[in-house]
Amino acid sequence: MATSAPLRSLEEEVTCSICLDYLRDPVTIDCGHVFCRSCTTDIRSVSGGRPFCPLCKKPFKKENIRPVWQLASLVENIERLKVDKGKQRGEASREQQDPRLCERHREKLHYYCEDDGKLLCVICRESRDHRHHSAVLVEKYWQPHREKIVNHLNILRRDRDRIQGFQSKGESDITAALKKLQEQRQSIVAEFEQGHQFLKEREQHLLDQLGKLEQELTENREKYKNRGAGELARLAQVISELEDKAYQPATELMQEPDTTVNGARVFGERLLDLSTHGGQEKAKLCLPPLRYPRKKFWIGKPMARVVKKKTGELSDKLLSLQRGLREFQGKLLRDLEYKKVSVTLDPHSASRYLQLSEDWKCVTYSGLCHSHSLHPQQFDCEPGVLGSKGFTWGKVYWEVEVEREGWSEDEDEGDEEEEGEEEEEEEEEANYSYRYDDWETDEDEESLGEEEEDEEDEEEILESCMVGVARDSVKRKGDLSLRPEDGVWALRLSSAGIWANTNPEAELFPMLRPRRVGIALDYEGGTVTFTNAESQELIYTFTTTFTRRLVPFLWLKWPGTRLLLRP
Repeated sequence: MATSAPLRSLEEEVTCSICLDYLRDPVTIDCGHVFCRSCTTDIRSVSGGRPFCPLCKKPFKKENIRPVWQLASLVENIERLKVDKGKQRGEASREQQDPRLCERHREKLHYYCEDDGKLLCVICRESRDHRHHSAVLVEKYWQPHREKIVNHLNILRRDRDRIQGFQSKGESDITAALKKLQEQRQSIVAEFEQGHQFLKEREQHLLDQLGKLEQELTENREKYKNRGAGELARLAQVISELEDKAYQPATELMQEPDTTVNGARVFGERLLDLSTHGGQEKAKLCLPPLRYPRKKFWIGKPMARVVKKKTGELSDKLLSLQRGLREFQGKLLRDLEYKKVSVTLDPHSASRYLQLSEDWKCVTYSGLCHSHSLHPQQFDCEPGVLGSKGFTWGKVYWEVEVEREGWSEDEDEGDEEEEGEEEEEEEEEANYSYRYDDWETDEDEESLGEEEEDEEDEEEILESCMVGVARDSVKRKGDLSLRPEDGVWALRLSSAGIWANTNPEAELFPMLRPRRVGIALDYEGGTVTFTNAESQELIYTFTTTFTRRLVPFLWLKWPGTRLLLRP
């Protein structure tokens, strides 16, 4: 027991405090503690700084790690003592399994034979088999390899540090992005709250104005009603008195020298009236006409001019509100939800009556057949063309510009005509009279209406264009109806107006004629929304379920007009 206690004490001195085993290739750090070399590589630095000693927690530099050869020899001697003690106890098999000792001489393997590639002890090196071989110390032979490993470890450590730096920077960037998103969330909530408050205040302002006008109109209605009732009562009294006089005998009425009827004087003087009838003069007695008050009866205006003006101004404000909200909705729909895409036309699908530009973004109608060959994907009868890019998901947006020769002049003339019509209407109202000789008969009206309808239908069919989307499998041969049930969702534009290609067509009345039509496709949502790209006004929205690939669709049968895809 006396000999085993010192051995155990020595074993504790040469035990690594990290792996709890004998020190293997012992090294010392800055604070003086000793560990296995392999264990020091497992010590990680904290937050990119220096590593700390596991025992005293002092920082150290890995570049200052130095080997402790004497301690390594001490460990070997202790192991050898333990092996010898094990031999005494019959543990010879364990001695043979120790790879650090020579199997033949039970000595430490200090040398390496470069010729045979074996580890040698001192006795093996001086033996006949290896005396003339090139044998070097294991540490000397291993030193270049150790340097290579150290260099590689340094590279790996630098890479690790760079990765940790990138990771730290990435985490800080993500944290900053999350903070920015949180700020944006608060901004969005605040902006919408302000918008809601602003709209609520404007709504209340308009409702207050409407309430005041309703109150004024109600008061005017009561005044008008009471004044009219009083006037009717006065006239009823006059009528009653005159009716009594009218049914009196003529002798009694004429004998009254002076009569007053509701303030009007009646004279019973006899006058001679000579009238010519049938070429003969006849004499008759007549009474002088009754004289009424200067103001015969009262007919007042139902509404005061100020109230009527305020009502018109409120109607103008309502139209402005509708236009502003529709433009606001269209702008938000385009800018916040949809991705603007650039689309081009597919020349293989273009009708022979259409001409495409070199960049496949512009199409014009010529009315002449440009080619006698017919492509399998080409429209043959209808002047249509499809886009080359299709969509099966997402929210996308593009625009189609309608260029019409003399369109602006037409609008100016139309405005002048409207102004002239308004002036004529005012004149007609001022000079209103019953003139039966200028009226038209019902037959004339019916025939005239039929002719106008026929002319309008013919003009709409011959001179118009369509913009929208269509299924890529849409029918292209023969007569086509081009309706949503056929796989086409589009607007039809002409000089006469705008229609949605529903069945039957739905006429639309936007605030302004669209020169540039915005098309917003929400594939998953199943909607195709058309807007005025210049004023952002919503025009029309188709709602359905899409199951096939959709492509842009253009149809043009309008001489002097061309369609351009934007952007």
